[in-house]
Amino acid sequence: MPVELADAARALFGDRLDIAAAYAELLATDGVVRGLIGPREAPRIWDRHLLNCAAVAERIPEGVEVLDVGSGAGLPGLVLAIARPDLAVTLIEPLARRTSFLIEAVDRLGLGESVRVFRGRAEEAATGAPGIAPLRGDVVTARAVAPLDRLAAWCLPLAVPNGRLVALKGASAAEEIAEHEAAVAKLGGGEPTVYLCGVGVIDPPATVVEVVRERVVGPARAAAAKTRSRGGRSRRR
Repeated sequence: MPVELADAARALFGDRLDIAAAYAELLATDGVVRGLIGPREAPRIWDRHLLNCAAVAERIPEGVEVLDVGSGAGLPGLVLAIARPDLAVTLIEPLARRTSFLIEAVDRLGLGESVRVFRGRAEEAATGAPGIAPLRGDVVTARAVAPLDRLAAWCLPLAVPNGRLVALKGASAAEEIAEHEAAVAKLGGGEPTVYLCGVGVIDPPATVVEVVRERVVGPARAAAAKTRSRGGRSRRR
C-alpha cells in the first residue's frame, strides 16, 4: 500500500485492513494472471479500486442485503463485504472464470458467512430458475457495468420496493442522468441523485448515482427464467 494512502485505508477498513490487504494482494497476483485486472492496474489497486469502492459504504444502511451486479473481480461487492461485516452480500457474475475467482477469494479471505456468489446474469437472478429462488436486495450495486438506462433495467428488478440502485459512476454522472432519466422513470425508478462519497478521506471522492425503486413495473422477463442459473458458494448467517 502506498504510504500516502494508509490513513484513508485505515479510516475506511478499520480493524479489517488486513483482510483488505490480502484482497489487494490477490487482485495484484491471481487477478492479473487470470485476466480480471489489467497489469497496468496493479499499482493502482488501492486508490483506483479498493478505496474508491470502500467509500461507497457510507451510502449503505446497516445490516442490509446487498446484491452486486456484474461483480467481476469483486468490485465493489467484495470490498463492501470487507469494509462492512454487518452486510450480507451476493456477488452476481455470469462468467465462469470470474465466478471461480470470486468463490476462491471468498474462501481465502474468510468471508463465507456473509458473502455468496451467484453465477448468472442479472435477469436470471431477478426471475430465478428451477430450484433457485429470485434474488432481492435492499441495495443493488454496480461499477463500470453499463449506461444508466441499461443498468436500471437490470438492477431495479433486483431491489425490494423502496430499495436502491447504488451505481459507481465517473465525472460525467450528471450528463448521464440527463440523458437517461426518462428511461429510468419508465422502469419504476425515482429521480436519480448524485452523491460524492469519501469526501475528506479520498481524493477525488467516489461519484455515486442512486435510484430508488419507487414502482414495480411489469413482470420480469419470462425469457430469462428459461435459462438455468448456476449457484456458487452459498451463505447464510
